[in-house]
Formats: sequence, C-alpha cells, structure tokens
Amino acid sequence: MSYGEDSDSTVEFETMRGRDYPTLRQFTVFLENRIGMLLEMLRRFENTPSRIVAMNIIDSTECSIVRFVLTHPEQGREILERAGLAMIEHDLIGVQLPPSPQPLVAVCTALLHAEVNLIQTYPLLVRPEGENTVVALMVDNVELGQHTLVCEGFELVTENDLLDMI
Repeated sequence: MSYGEDSDSTVEFETMRGRDYPTLRQFTVFLENRIGMLLEMLRRFENTPSRIVAMNIIDSTECSIVRFVLTHPEQGREILERAGLAMIEHDLIGVQLPPSPQPLVAVCTALLHAEVNLIQTYPLLVRPEGENTVVALMVDNVELGQHTLVCEGFELVTENDLLDMI
C-alpha cells in the first residue's frame, strides 16, 4: 500500500491486518463458571470464517480461563469485543514437531539452551496435510524462542499457515 501525493514520493507501509507475522495469536477469555457459558462463547464463531484451531481450558470454582487460537484473529477479536468478554491477547510460537518418539524433548532442549522459559503449550486441532503435529508455545521471549527454533531446524507455523490447514 502506498501513501503520497505523487508516485515519486510514495511511502510503502504494511499494517498488522493480513500479516504473515511469524507468530500465532492466543486469546485468553475469562468466563463465569456456569453451565453453557463455553458453548455460548463458541457459538459466537458459528457462521464466520474464524475457526478455533487450538484450545485449552483451566477451570476453577468461580471462573474458567479459556485460551484459544483462531484462523482469523482480527475478526475473532471483534467478535469477542462485541460480546463484551474480558480477554487478553498473547503471541505464541507455532512449531511443527519433528518425527521422533519424543519430539517435545528436542523443542524443550533447544529452548533450554537459549534460556527461553516455556510457560505453556498445547496442540493445534489441525495440522498441515501429511505433516507432523503442530504445538502452540507460550514463551517468555518470543523473538529469541523463534530464532532458536529456526536455527535448530524446526519449522514454524504462522497465522497465514493456519488458513491452509482448515
């Protein structure tokens, strides 16, 4: 996209929308711990292109914390905001696990050597056709974690890659 009065003085810029940013975005939503609340939230994504491709739930007496990754995060954010749901966004690293008996050992070893703390992880519900399982990783230093994993030969999964998986 260009901005400027004449073609000789244009400034190129890109926005965050439609990005091929090398992370996945996780939404964390706080729900009252009542029967049907999760289903009510999930139904908000019906009849939209936005699909939940990973989900993790932590339950307590008073509330549930639902973490998930969407195929269309910008649209997903708008849906959640319109619903008035309390939410937080985080960048996660999506990584394809190598074909080995204990693939998480290799991922954790690489992150440990770089002193990157792994905070949480969960698998994606979809994966590239014919490819290995993909996991979403929350780490304390996303850029260093990405750099480390790429240098160790791991394949990262981006938001745009999710569109090819569904």
